[in-house]
This record gives sequence, structure tokens and C-alpha cells, in this order.
Amino acid sequence: MTWNMRPLSVTILAWVYIGVGTIGFVSHFTEIHARNAFQYDGILIEVVEILAIVCGAFMLRRHNWARWLAIAWMAFHVVLSAFGAFHEFAVHSLFCAAIVWLLFRPAAVRYFHGGRTEQGGPDTHSRLPA
Repeated sequence: MTWNMRPLSVTILAWVYIGVGTIGFVSHFTEIHARNAFQYDGILIEVVEILAIVCGAFMLRRHNWARWLAIAWMAFHVVLSAFGAFHEFAVHSLFCAAIVWLLFRPAAVRYFHGGRTEQGGPDTHSRLPA
């Protein structure tokens, strides 16, 4: 894989974020419309859903900050689920661990760093020999 190709795992994960954010936004928007949004913190829920869409869209555009925001978004859900049922906490924790693993695999790191290594030089391991 050359350094400028997006790993399939990043593509799938980014589209999952976009889909989850979109579905969550639409489903929570109907609740906001039916009730007083400020009384039920509906606006904050919508902001969280929009953040998921932003994460996905900008991960597709190779923005490293979007990768970190995606992890923070999932970690936020882990913290929220810690106050609920244990199985919700366990599932969110497993999803968070899987997302971290996918976004920090070597191919994903090269993708988000634009083919540059930690030292700032070109990544010679991902380019095809001339």
C-alpha cells in the first residue's frame, strides 16, 4: 500500500461515524421537536451527534485531529455508559478499544501523518521501490 492510499479500516470506520452521527441526529431531532430542547439537553445531544459526523468526514480527508476527536467521542460514551448498566459499559469499552486499535495501526498512522514518520522524514517502508 502506498502512503497516500486510505486504509480500508479507516474508510469503513469513518463512514460508520458519519452514519451513526446522521442517524442519531435525525432520531434525536424528532425528540427535540416534540419537547422543549433545553429542558431535556437535546441541543447537547445534537452537538455530540454532529461531532461524530465531523469526525468521519475529516478522517476521510486525512485530518489527524479527527482521529483523536473520534477516540474522544467514543471515550465520552464509555464514561457515560459507566453510569448505566454494566453490559453497556462493557460494549462501549470494547468498541473504544477496537477503534483505538484500528486508528493506530501502522497503515492508519502513515495515512494520517501523510506518509511521514515520527521524525518528520519520508516513510520509506510504505513506498514502492523505484
